[in-house]
Amino acid sequence: MNRKNRQSGFSRRNLLKFGAAALGTGVVAKVGSQLFTPEPAAAQSDINPDQALQRLMDGNQRFIAGKPINPNRSLARLRQVSQTQKPFAALLSCADSRIPAEILFDQGFGDLFMCRVAGNVATSEEIGSLEFGTLVLGAKVIMVMGHKRCGAVDATIKGAQVPGQIGSLLEAIKPALQMSRSFDNDRLESTTKANVLVQVETLKKSPVISQLIKEGKLKVVGGYFDFDSGSVSMVS
Repeated sequence: MNRKNRQSGFSRRNLLKFGAAALGTGVVAKVGSQLFTPEPAAAQSDINPDQALQRLMDGNQRFIAGKPINPNRSLARLRQVSQTQKPFAALLSCADSRIPAEILFDQGFGDLFMCRVAGNVATSEEIGSLEFGTLVLGAKVIMVMGHKRCGAVDATIKGAQVPGQIGSLLEAIKPALQMSRSFDNDRLESTTKANVLVQVETLKKSPVISQLIKEGKLKVVGGYFDFDSGSVSMVS
């Protein structure tokens, strides 16, 4: 073996020794577990509604800080939840293309049960879906999430004349117009937040959802997403 090969072999051996030592001391183990070990889907049913909400908000804080851990996004996780799903949270959010909840809350495959519709309105179909996501799949919190500069809410405020079935969405938002007068002076933001509260109350009228709330198995909350900061704040 010539000198160049001996040096190359020595470098590779040192690298392997360093890697083994790092694994032995846990330096790499933690990172490896985050990247390659999916969280058991069933384990997500063991948390309570407060813990589920905190988990959502903690994920959003990681996103804002630019320090996401990107959990449960591996092919192994996808294969795991292909057989069963146990999402810990459900969201009723706007269909806006700029609101990918799994990214905003730093979650992955099988973590969130999603219902997306323009204006985040609780239609019969959305309510039925969320009843399934909570009663059957076990989600512990439902967040109705509006967002800054929502086009559907803006069109409702302006009384826009719209074609097709778009008008049905605006009709569902109209109850928020009266409520928003008691909010702050930003009409679009206040109406968007009022609409979140209207849809929260609509969901709570569901016999299935109200019973889960009564039993302490579910929370229904309102959220507001700000494009500029990336933050989700609570609406109450």
